[in-house]
Amino acid sequence: MDNGMEGMLDTYLFETNSLLDQLDEMLVKDEKIGDFSSDDVNEIFRIMHTIKGSSAMMEFGSLASIAHHIEDLFFYIRDKGIDSLDPEHKKELFNLMFRSEDCLRGQVEKVENGEPLDTDMDSFASEINQFLKKISGAATEEPEAAAVQESAPDSLTPAENLPADDQAVCFLHVFLDEGIGMENLRAFMIINSLRECDVDFRHYPPDMDSNPDTCAVIIEEGFYLAFEDGEMAAKAEDLLKSQGHIRSYELIMAPEPEPEPEPEAPKVSAKTAAASAPKPERKETPQKAPAGTPVKQNLISVNLTKLNDLMDIVGEIVITESMVTSCPELDQLNRDSYDNFMKSARQLRKLTDDLQDLAMSLRMVPISGVFQKMNRIVRDMKQKLGKDVRLTLIGEDTEVDKTIVDSIQDPIMHMVRNSMDHGIEDTADERIAAGKNPQGEIILSATHTSNEVIISIADDGKGMNPDTLLAKAREKGILVKPESEYTKKEALGLIMLPGFSTNQEVTEFSGRGVGMDVVKKNVESVGGVVSLTSEEGQGTTFSIKIPLTLSIMDGMKVTVGRSIFTIPIANIRQSFKITPEEILYDENGNEMVERIGGFYPIVRLHQFYGIETEVTRPEDGILIWVETSDHSFCLFVDDLIGEQQVVVKPFPAFLNCFELKNYGIGGCTILGDGNISIILDIPSLHTATLESF
Repeated sequence: MDNGMEGMLDTYLFETNSLLDQLDEMLVKDEKIGDFSSDDVNEIFRIMHTIKGSSAMMEFGSLASIAHHIEDLFFYIRDKGIDSLDPEHKKELFNLMFRSEDCLRGQVEKVENGEPLDTDMDSFASEINQFLKKISGAATEEPEAAAVQESAPDSLTPAENLPADDQAVCFLHVFLDEGIGMENLRAFMIINSLRECDVDFRHYPPDMDSNPDTCAVIIEEGFYLAFEDGEMAAKAEDLLKSQGHIRSYELIMAPEPEPEPEPEAPKVSAKTAAASAPKPERKETPQKAPAGTPVKQNLISVNLTKLNDLMDIVGEIVITESMVTSCPELDQLNRDSYDNFMKSARQLRKLTDDLQDLAMSLRMVPISGVFQKMNRIVRDMKQKLGKDVRLTLIGEDTEVDKTIVDSIQDPIMHMVRNSMDHGIEDTADERIAAGKNPQGEIILSATHTSNEVIISIADDGKGMNPDTLLAKAREKGILVKPESEYTKKEALGLIMLPGFSTNQEVTEFSGRGVGMDVVKKNVESVGGVVSLTSEEGQGTTFSIKIPLTLSIMDGMKVTVGRSIFTIPIANIRQSFKITPEEILYDENGNEMVERIGGFYPIVRLHQFYGIETEVTRPEDGILIWVETSDHSFCLFVDDLIGEQQVVVKPFPAFLNCFELKNYGIGGCTILGDGNISIILDIPSLHTATLESF
C-alpha cells in the first residue's frame, strides 16, 4: 500500500470509528429515554450515509451494504416520523441498531487487522429489510401497488415517454433493481444523495416522496432526472455509479422543441403537472441541502506516530539545551559575558519548557471516549443479567496521554464488568432487604493531580468478605503464607492473582480466573498501580493511579558507584538515613527496616546489579522508601543527586533479547552532561529482587 492509500485508510478508520462512537453514545442516551428525537433520527441517517459513501469509496462492500440498508430504514423513519412507530417497534429498533453497530465495528476491526471482510451479509441485511417492511406495512401495500400497475399505460420508448420539461437539454432515465420494495422512497434517496453533492436537476415523477402510487410507475417505467446543463448531467452520471439498488441508467438528449405542440400541452394533465413541478423543487433544494453540507472545522487529525516523533525531537532539544548550559567551557568566560549568556539561557529554558508542555498537550485526549463506551457494557449486561443498574460518569473531561488512554480501556472494562457481575446484588429484593435503593449504581470517575490521573470504579453492591476470599484462595492452592498472617488489604488483593475467581460456574462474563490479573498487568505496563477497598454489604471501589504521560517524567537521580539511576518520583514515598542498629533481619537473613509502624525489606542496588562502590555501610549511604501497588520496600543507594524532569528513552531493539524489564530496568534518559541514566521500573524491580526470596 502506497503512502497515499495508507493515509486514506487512516483517515477512513478515524472517521468511521468516531462516527460509530457517536452512534453508540446516541443509542445509549436515547434508549434510557425510550425514544429517538427527530434530531437523532436525522443524525443517524447522516452517519450511515457517510459510512456508506466512504466505505464504498474504499471498496469495503460489507460495510457499505449494511450502512446502506440502515440508511434506507432511517430514511423511511425520517420521512414518516419517529412517532409513527409503536413502543414495541421502537424497542426492536434499539436492539437492531445495537446489533448493527456491533456488526459494523466487527468489520472495521477486520480492516484494522488486515483481515478479509465478510462477503455474505445477506442474512443481516434481510433482517433489516424485514423490520422495515414490518413498520411500513409493505406487505399490505403490495396488492394496491399491483392494482395501480395494471391500470398504468403501456410503457413507451424513452423518447416518447420523456417528461414535458421545455428547459431540460437532457435526461437521465434510471431503473432500480427488481423486488427491492418501496421504489419511490429509494429513488428519492438517490435524488437527495445527488443534491447533497451540489447537482442541480429536476426529477419525475415530482411527487415520488409523498405519493405511494408512484411506486408502481417507477417499477414499470423508472424515473427521470432532467438537466439544463450537460456538465451537471455528466457529474450526476458519475455519482450514480456509487449508488446502490440501480439496475441501469441511460442518458437521453431532449428532442428539439417544435412550435406547434405548445397549445396542446394542457390536454395531457399528467405532463402539465410534471412541467409545473420545477418551481417548487428549486425551493425545496436549499432547505434539504444543509443536512449534508460540510461544516468548517478548526480541528485536524494527526497520526500518533508523528506526535511521537515530535515528542522525541522536543526531548532531544531539552537534552541539548541542558548540555549547552552545563558546558565546562562556560567557566572560561568573563563575568559580563557569562551573565549575558545565562540571561539568554534562561530565556531559552523558558521557551523549551513551553515547547515541551505544548508537545505534551498535543498528545492529551479526554478520557470521555473510554468512559462513554462503558455505557454500552452496562446496557448489555443489564439485559443479560436482569439487573437494574445505572452508570454515573464523573470527570469525563480529564485528559490523559493518548497512549495511556488506549492501554487502560480494557482494564476499566474488566472492572466495570466485575462490578456488574460480582458487585451488584442479583435481585432487587436483596437490595431492598439490605435497605438500599432497588436500582444499583456504578460510579466511574476520573480526577487528576499534578502528575497523575486517578480513576475509580465504585459500586454500591454487596462488597467482598476477606474470609471468603481466603477460603477460595486456599481451595485454589495459591496462598503463600498462613491465612492468619494475611491483612484485610492483602486478602482483597488476592482477586488480582491469575486463576482466582469467586464464581462457581463459568459464565459469559466471568468464572475463568482471568481478567483482574490482566487488569493489574496492563495498568502496571503504563507505570500505574491498582488498589481496591471493600466493605461487606456496602460496596467495592477499584482505584487506578496512572501517570499523565509516558514520554516525560519527574525522577529522582541517585548514584550507585559510578552509575546514575533515575527513580520515578511517583514511586518514592520517603528518603532517610539509618544507623546499623536500626537494621533488622528476617528468618532468611534478609535486611529489613522499621518505618512508621511497618517493616520493609532493603534492596542494595550495588549488590543486585553487581556494581563496585565504596559505600557499603548503612550509615554512609541513604535509603529510599518506594512503593508500587500493594508492595513497599527500601532501596539502598550511595547518594541523592536531585530531582529532574527527564525524557524517557526506550532501549535499542537489539537489547530486547536480554529482557531488561525483568531486572527492574524500564528505560533510560540522557542527562545534561551527556551521561546516560538508567530508569528503574519499581514493580518489576520488586518482582526481581524480593518475590524470589
